[in-house]
Amino acid sequence: MAQKEFTLEDLNYGGVNYYRMTPENRYLTWWGDELVRTDIGYCNIVNKKTGEETLLFTLDDIAALTQSDEHNRMRHLYNATFPYPGQTIVQLINGQEIMLVDWSKKQLLLKHNRDEVQAEDFCTKSKAFAYVKDNNLYVADDNGKVAQLSTDGSREIVYGQSVHRDEFGIEKGTFWSPDGNLLAFYRMDQSMVSDYPQVDIFSRSAEYQPDKYPMAGETSHKVTVGIYNMLTGKTIYLQAGDPTDRYFTNIAWSPDSKTLYMFELNRDQNDCRLVSYDATNGQRIAELYRETHPKYVEPLHPIVFLPWDSSKFIMQSQKDGYNHLYLFNKEGKELKQLTSGEFVVIDVLGFNQKDKSIVVVTNEKSPIQNNLYAVNVATGKRKLLDNGRGRHYGELSSTGEWLYDKYSEPDVPRNINITNTSKAKGREYFSAKNPWEGYKVPEYSCGTIKAADGVTDLYYRMVKPADFDPAKKYPTVIYVYGGPHAHNVDAGWHYASRSWETYMAQKGYVLFILDNRGSENRGREFEQATFRQLGQIEMQDQMMGVEYLKTLPFVDADRLGVHGWSFGGFMTISLMTNYPDVFKVGVAGGPVIDWKWYEVMYGERYMDTPQSNPEGYEKTSLISKAADLKGKLQIISGYNDATVVPQHCLSFIAACIEAGTQPDFFVYPGEPHNMRGHQSVHLHERITQYFEDYLK
Repeated sequence: MAQKEFTLEDLNYGGVNYYRMTPENRYLTWWGDELVRTDIGYCNIVNKKTGEETLLFTLDDIAALTQSDEHNRMRHLYNATFPYPGQTIVQLINGQEIMLVDWSKKQLLLKHNRDEVQAEDFCTKSKAFAYVKDNNLYVADDNGKVAQLSTDGSREIVYGQSVHRDEFGIEKGTFWSPDGNLLAFYRMDQSMVSDYPQVDIFSRSAEYQPDKYPMAGETSHKVTVGIYNMLTGKTIYLQAGDPTDRYFTNIAWSPDSKTLYMFELNRDQNDCRLVSYDATNGQRIAELYRETHPKYVEPLHPIVFLPWDSSKFIMQSQKDGYNHLYLFNKEGKELKQLTSGEFVVIDVLGFNQKDKSIVVVTNEKSPIQNNLYAVNVATGKRKLLDNGRGRHYGELSSTGEWLYDKYSEPDVPRNINITNTSKAKGREYFSAKNPWEGYKVPEYSCGTIKAADGVTDLYYRMVKPADFDPAKKYPTVIYVYGGPHAHNVDAGWHYASRSWETYMAQKGYVLFILDNRGSENRGREFEQATFRQLGQIEMQDQMMGVEYLKTLPFVDADRLGVHGWSFGGFMTISLMTNYPDVFKVGVAGGPVIDWKWYEVMYGERYMDTPQSNPEGYEKTSLISKAADLKGKLQIISGYNDATVVPQHCLSFIAACIEAGTQPDFFVYPGEPHNMRGHQSVHLHERITQYFEDYLK
């Protein structure tokens, strides 16, 4: 029987058949130590020892209790959560409402309206609902009484939302205290920040829609932190001093809700301090910890107190060269380092309170793996909780004694185990079938080469056509990202290959993907090698990949292409213009062209300011490289990209016009940094066709 071929509708996110071509999943959540499967039409209790399921309730059961109109009716139960162990209460979100329902007593307990909110934060402890609407911050209590916390909110004065452009691990702008009575929140004054002139072309006459965008070396915003007390109805602000050119991040509460902690960072991002504040009056209590580094310090995680000892907390730091866990007392004394070694603690999932251990995700087994460990706080001993292979992540039960472990391996699409973290024993609960059965599947492999320093191992992925013939010579495309806080190669299904690579391999290309120095999860020195000269070390490493490819008899060195998006777009044009005789074709999506046009926080962390590092900015700018373009280059951008603003692409095109070089340019009207929905299918067909036209 002939094997089927893939289409972009099968492979690409946004394609009409995409979800049928991804590994089947089970959506799970914890109700105390009980495991619950959530699905479209039901929630089931899962027996942790046998994997057998028993019905809790159906969508129809819940819909009958929610009293919602047709517009807000419940359509699925995937997002059901169970915040109260031992109580038959489910928390649900539908179109415009957040609700608590007691399915046993058949009662609707609470409903908060979330219509047109810009941000929201429900507190399971007090059942209060914080939300931002029309730019102002509100809190509704469990009886529905609403308090308005701000009146001056606007696009210039931002309340209760993520600040510092989502850097430093910031994902939201409100933080409930453990007792549920206090709400800490961000207030960001960006009135002094320059507007970038975005335009909405879809109105009858195009409309100006400016976006606050602080560029490297220019005036940044000012952030303060407020605390609202539900019991008194009053708001105080932390007395943190002048917020000019400072970053406040990783807000955390003490277990008794009396103290607020946050990391404070200078604009140079090389001096980081953990500071405590009195939550009743906002007064500064103490500086508990300080970390400096000649390049940069990057706090990404709030401190976390031990559930069994409120006098001690865990802090994450790269101060020994790798991200590890440290135990402190609440006075700021470091008691000991809990993890150490040439590996990275990638995430902290929580605590096993019975064993007094911390459950973490690390890449101790291999730089391209994610594995689960329990770390004993008293001894520091680590206990492996999974099979020691692949890419694992999971979620702990409320006591931490149980874990569901979702994982994949290069030849395993998705498995789910239920694991007892005390015994480090798991049982298989679910194993997904291969959704690509019956298709012509390419060959995926992984290996290492040496970086340009001759010492460091770099991991690569290679994708070859399903009918690969080693005697033939193939056009080869290098897919690149290369920047910080990302990697491309890991030990998941197909070595984490992107679907577009499969599509290209089907069309007769070899794909090569290399994680150069500067990418994530390899330690501080590996990442900071690119400091003040973004793109330079990265190009050297990528060219080591090219040299490796040239040793392979099946790679046609006269038909090398390169493609990447965002930082990868920057790398694509960097490679095309710095090595114009190597790369015949390139497609650069959303590319940074000159780092002086990128945002303050990210740009200055890696490049310092244009004023203090003019040589670095000049060397890395692609404007001066426009004349060096020889191959065929297509640049693609979202017309309303608020991350890498259109000034980048347009300035490079202007430089190419002046230099007489001829890039191609395509824009997606109304789209941001990445194409959404079915437009992504169109995008990847365009990328593919460019290589088909000029590389094949």
